[in-house]
Amino acid sequence: MAGLLAANASVPTVNLTTDLFYRAIQTGFVPPYLPAAHRQNVVVVDAIVGTVATFARGGYDVVVDGVFAPWFLSPFRVLSERDHLTVSYVVLRPELGITVARATERAGDDELRDVDAITGMHGAFAQLGDLEGHAIDTSGLDAEQTSAEVRRILSSGRSRLG
Repeated sequence: MAGLLAANASVPTVNLTTDLFYRAIQTGFVPPYLPAAHRQNVVVVDAIVGTVATFARGGYDVVVDGVFAPWFLSPFRVLSERDHLTVSYVVLRPELGITVARATERAGDDELRDVDAITGMHGAFAQLGDLEGHAIDTSGLDAEQTSAEVRRILSSGRSRLG
C-alpha cells in the first residue's frame, strides 16, 4: 500500500521501508516487538528520522512504511518543528482476525508471522488515546482502496502531528 501511495504521488516521493533498517543489523538483532529491543528500536527510529529529514530537505515527500507505535513519534514531532515540515501519522488497523490472516499469509522469510506478537501489537494500536483519529479500519479494503483512503486523509489534514 505504501508503495502505491508513493508511486502515484503528484510530487517526488520516497517510499521508506522501515524493515530495511532492522534487517541492516547483522549481529545482535532483537525482534523489535520484544521488550529487550527497546534500545535497538530507539536507535533504528533515530536512523529513520534522520533519513526522512535528509530526503525531506532534498525536496521529497516521504512515505514511511512500517509499524510505528505512538511512543516512537516524538522524534518525528521534533523533526517537524525543527525543520518546519508537515508530518502526518496514519494507522492502518483492520480487525484482529484480518490482521493475523494478512500477516501470516505474507510472502518472504523475514516477515513477522508470530500470532502472539501480531496480537500484542494489534492490542497496542487499539489504544491510541488522543491519536485515535489517526486510525482507519482497513478490514474491507484492498491495497488500492487503502491507498486512496490514506491519500484522502492526508489531503484533509486530519492526520497531521504537531
